[in-house]
Amino acid sequence: MAFEYSIKDQGAVHFVTFTVRRWVDVFTRSNYCDLFIDSLKYCQEKKGLEIFAWVIMSNHAHLILRAKNENLSDIIRDFKKYTAKQIYKAICENPVESRKEWLKMLLSYEDKIWFWEEGYHGEEIFASEFFDQKANYIHLNPIRTKIVEKEEEYIYSSAADFYGTRKGKLELSQFG
Repeated sequence: MAFEYSIKDQGAVHFVTFTVRRWVDVFTRSNYCDLFIDSLKYCQEKKGLEIFAWVIMSNHAHLILRAKNENLSDIIRDFKKYTAKQIYKAICENPVESRKEWLKMLLSYEDKIWFWEEGYHGEEIFASEFFDQKANYIHLNPIRTKIVEKEEEYIYSSAADFYGTRKGKLELSQFG
């Protein structure tokens, strides 16, 4: 099935959004966020993924990224497949997950895991101005949802790296 947004230049910098199926608030638990981040780190170390900016919100994530090996669609496909399985498994095995049965029902279909919405809304970043616009959009997400007052306070984001206030959870590449 073809999607409206597809990556044509597999080695270019892209802004992407990954959305949890049905906009379910999964990433309200730090252990699920940490699984997401660990998977990104793996992709950076083993698959040549470069990350320029990122944020994890309660039910979606935005990233600006590029694949050194010009295989961004493959990395995204594998990342989404792996994280779907790992996060779903973590939900099922979490003894203190009060929403376990509800989440399992919403994030599966016909006994198969369906964690992510299809597609990933990819937009190629051509210019520094567009990069800045998308990075600002990413970093202002937690403010728009009233999670924090200052974007650099949100720990599941690259904003603190951008401001130089602390080292974030992921290594960032420099755009340009």
